This record gives sequence, C-alpha cells and structure tokens, in this order.
Amino acid sequence: MSEGEVQAWHYATRQPVRVHWKNGRILFIEHSTTKPSPHTWIAPGLVDLQINGFAGVDFQQDNLKVDDLLRATRGLIEAGCARYLLTIITDQWDKMLNRLQHLRNLRAQSPVLRSAIAGWHIEGPFLSGQPGFAGAHDASAMIDPLPEHIHQLRKTAGEDLLLLTLAPERLEAIAAIALAASLGIRVSLGHTNAQHKRLLQAIKAGAVGFTHLGNGCPRELDRHDNILWRMFETKGLKVSLIPDAFHVSPPLFRLIHRAIGGDSIYYTTDAMAAAGAPPGRYTIGRVEVDVAEDGIVRKPGSPLFAGSSIDPVRAAFRAAEMLDCPWQETWPRSSDVPAQLMGLPFGLQAGQPATFCVLQVTPENWLEELQVYRDGEMVATN
Repeated sequence: MSEGEVQAWHYATRQPVRVHWKNGRILFIEHSTTKPSPHTWIAPGLVDLQINGFAGVDFQQDNLKVDDLLRATRGLIEAGCARYLLTIITDQWDKMLNRLQHLRNLRAQSPVLRSAIAGWHIEGPFLSGQPGFAGAHDASAMIDPLPEHIHQLRKTAGEDLLLLTLAPERLEAIAAIALAASLGIRVSLGHTNAQHKRLLQAIKAGAVGFTHLGNGCPRELDRHDNILWRMFETKGLKVSLIPDAFHVSPPLFRLIHRAIGGDSIYYTTDAMAAAGAPPGRYTIGRVEVDVAEDGIVRKPGSPLFAGSSIDPVRAAFRAAEMLDCPWQETWPRSSDVPAQLMGLPFGLQAGQPATFCVLQVTPENWLEELQVYRDGEMVATN
C-alpha cells in the first residue's frame, strides 16, 4: 500500500490521532476530531535487544539458512516486534565471530531481515564462570576480554549496532569497556558477581546497561550482600528485565521498579527457539532444553532457566499485569527505551517508516487483536 491512514488513540498521549503515511513513511500525525473506537490504539513496533531464537529456530547453530532466519523474524514481526538484536551466546571466541559473519551474510540477502535485525547482542564469553552466575552459558568457554577481542568484534560487525554483555570483575574488563565504548559498542553488565565499587568503575569506563537483572545469578543469594542489592544502589544504567513472571517473580518485579525506577528499565524476552513454538525439546547452541506446558525453559533435570518462550507482545502485557498498571505504561519499556539505548529512532514521528502496531485492547488490559504494519503494509493480524 503506497498510501494509507489509521485513526486510533495514541499510546503515549492517550489522545485521538490520525496517522497518515505515503510511500512507506509516516507523512503526518495530527489530533483527530473524530474519536476512534475506544478499544483502538496505535503504538510503535516493539524493540527487543535479546533474541536467541524464535519459532523453532536456534540462532546459535552454524547451519542456518536464510529461510530459517526469515521464519524466525516473521514470527517476531507477527508478535509486534519491529526490530531486534540477534543474540549470540557464549562459545569459543572464533566460533562466535564466524557465527556473526555468517548471520550478517544471511541478513544481507533479504530486505525484511535488513529492516528487522537492527544489530547484534554478543552475550559472552566474557562472563562470570562462577556456579549460578554463568547461568545456561558454558562456563568452560569463559575468558577475559582483551583488546584484540574488542577490535575483532568491531571489525567483524562492520558498522552494525553492537551490544556486548560482560562481567566487569573479569581481568582487563574495565579497559575493555572503555575500548568498546570508544568504538561505538554499547556495553551491558551481566552474569556478574561484581562488587559495588567495580560496578561504578564499569559505569565510569562507559557501561550503559545491565542485562536481565534477577537472572544470570544463583537461585539462592546471600541476604546481606548480593548482586541485586548492589544494583539497587547503583545508578546510571538501563536495566533489562524478563517480564514472563518466571525469570523474575511478580513481587521482585515490582520491587525492582520501585528501587531502580521505571525510566531506567526496559524489557526483553530473552526468547529462544521455543518462543512462538509448541512445548518440546529445543537447543540453545550445544545445550538441549525442555519447554513444558507452563512455558518455562529449563535444562533437563535442572531447575535453572535457559532463555524464555514468551513473545514480545505478551511480555509487554504480562509486565502490565504484574505491575497492575495500564499497558500503555509498559509498552515504552518494550519499544522506546531499548530503542533509545541503541540509538535507534523511537516513538511515532513524521518522517519515520510507517512501522507500527494497531491494537484492540479492552479497558481491563486484555489484548483482543494485534495488527502489525511494516513500511505501510499490514503484514500480520492476530
């Protein structure tokens, strides 16, 4: 569709608006004198900075084809996710770099992939190898971040957006953070047991985020001193949470919002291959995981979680459910805030691509219908 228009309630202002687009870009957004249906809302597409796989596709496999990546990406788009960072998790460093190059080659073959994959999230191998803090990552593959690693990563990714999760207590980590920041790589702390002083050093060096707080740590923590308490008194980072009600319990989810503040929080699904797919056995790299009917992803015979099976739009609404607030308050933490963190356009603005969601939502926060538009074309409705 070269030209079109939607009248709906604006997700942020909660005022009636008329959004008009032409040739795939928003031409104008103006106040509408005609009130739309009270259930019809317009909001920007979601942005997820940590996607390990989707729709049965594991991004950690080396034999992926472009059709695999397209299937996963189209599944994410149907779930309201307009852009995402494809995540590569801990492995041997040369294998991670080769995987990144292969995925970049696949992305280059499709306009859909070039539009949707905004960049890359490298989660490891510079993480804590301590039990619990390594999470589902291979502790034996953990290494200290050296300058050559950072330069290799930047060279392999070209000018693409990069988010690098590392543990700041590793040797040379502070220097690596400073170097990465100087090369335009956003650094997020995670899978870490760093002391408060070390967290502050990392922020001073250029760290900007914290990856899935409440996870990447042991199930049982010292009640007097642990990574949660240290992060509660550490300011200056954008903190991601997995809002599936499993990775972070609803009470802890609410406490984190009170302690850290909603303006410093964004949501990620940390989705893996089981997201957008039925229960069963799946992989994350070399690790096999089971997904039960309850949707929880676990290593077989282990209580440890290994990614999630929730999709982006359900995650935004699950967050609202846990916080007992309107969905319009949690939507920006799944769209605007992560986009800002990575320097991506955010919100609904004239001149931007006509990529957005039209939602039918009841006053009780119940999502009845989701329509997804990409470059002015409706590409999904469910």
